[in-house]
Parts: sequence; structure tokens; C-alpha cells
Amino acid sequence: MENAVTEKQEGKMKSMFAAIMIPLALVAAFIIFKFVLGNPANFEGGDPENNPVAGNYLGMVYKGGLIVPILITLLILVITFSIERFITIANASGKGNTNEFIRNMRAMLVAGDFVGANAACDEQRGSVGNVVKSVLHKYDEVSKDSKMEKDQKIVAIQKELEEATSLELPMLEQNLVILATIASIATLMGLLGTVIGMIRAFSALAHAGAPDSVALAGGISEALINTALGIGTSAVAIIVYNYFTTKIDKLTYTIDEAGFSITQTFAATQK
Repeated sequence: MENAVTEKQEGKMKSMFAAIMIPLALVAAFIIFKFVLGNPANFEGGDPENNPVAGNYLGMVYKGGLIVPILITLLILVITFSIERFITIANASGKGNTNEFIRNMRAMLVAGDFVGANAACDEQRGSVGNVVKSVLHKYDEVSKDSKMEKDQKIVAIQKELEEATSLELPMLEQNLVILATIASIATLMGLLGTVIGMIRAFSALAHAGAPDSVALAGGISEALINTALGIGTSAVAIIVYNYFTTKIDKLTYTIDEAGFSITQTFAATQK
């Protein structure tokens, strides 16, 4: 019960973190766009309305227009939530080697050393340690219950495993939906910037007489910069999302393996 309360508190804190980080990232992105990318030193004559200084990439990115700070916001969020998920999942994995932990746990249960098994869970920590400790508590409880049949005891242990696992998974998967959403939105925002840039470019061509070469170049630059930023941000989001889902799947498999091992040990040692 105490673990469940702790998980809920952590979940609320992480939700607040996400709610705070999104507006902060947006503000930071506009500051970067205005004062770093839009620094007059990046442009000819010290005027952001002019072309960027030759070879100045900051000025080139600034010419991408108002879609650029939105894409920068998405990139900041990808980096921030990637770091946050990496720390969370690393902590959830526990301290020691999980395979060795499961082997030691099974040996302790066969020997009837519940004190040592609980101490091992406290030492392991993480989601694996939390789930196994919860299952051990149920294991010890049903072992002492003379009124239950063996099959009923096994079912009770399996149910406890499922419930404990269901409490851990939301914490592991939290904020991944943000990364998945950014993976789609970043590409769409890049395409929007591309369309806006191409509209500007064709507007320059539509003028009577000689086309405005500055406006034409600016429109094409805006289109290409937004495309590059959108695709790049989306690619990073997809990579980290797939990486974290793979880590979570592996961790879930380890939890299931530990639960199965405990259940098998109970079935083999109990009459």
C-alpha cells in the first residue's frame, strides 16, 4: 500500500513536470530565436532584415521564420523528456544484475529464507525489486494460510504479480506519449513551414517584371530550413521513443520472469 501511494505521488510530480516544462520550453525557444539566432551580428549591416553573413548558420536558421521557434520548442522537449525518461528507467532497472537477482531469489525461497529475500529486494530496488517484494509478501501470506488450496494460492500469487506490475508500468511509460506526439508533430510543423516558405517564394515570382531575388531566396531558405528542422527533430524523437519502449519491454519481461520463477518455486516447494 505504501508503495502504491509513493507511485501515485511520483506520477503527480512527473505530470506537473511535463505541464511546467512545455511552456518553459516555448519561452526558451522564443528567447533563442530572438536573441541568439536573431542577433544583429549574424546579418549583413547588423540588420536581421538583411541576408545572413556568409557562412553564418545562426542567421540562416533565423530566416526560417516564426515556425522555427516552435520547432526549437519541440526539440527542447525531446531532449528534456529523453533525459527524464533515461533517469527514470535507469532507476527502475535497479542496482544489481537482474538475472543474478532472480537466481538468488529462487535459491532463498527454496531455502525458506524470506528475510534474506526481502533484504535482496531492498538492495536491488527499482521496479523489479518493488514487484518481487510485493509478490514475496503474498507468497509468505498464502504459505501460512491453511484454508486455501494449493491452486488457489498460486492464483493469488499470480494476481499479486499482475497488480504490482500494473502499478509500475504507468510510471515507466509516463511522458512517452509526448515523445510519440512530437515525432509526428515535428514533421507536420516542418512541412507547414515549408509550405509558408514556398508561398513566399512564388509570391516573389508572381510580381510583374523582374522577380524580387531577395524575397525569392528568403522564401526558399525558409522552406528548406523548416524542412530540415522538422525532419531532424522528428528523427530524434522516433529514435529515443523506440529506445525507451525497448528498454521498458525488456524490463517488463524481467518482471514477468521473476514472477514466473517465484510461482514455480512455490508450486515445487509447497504441498
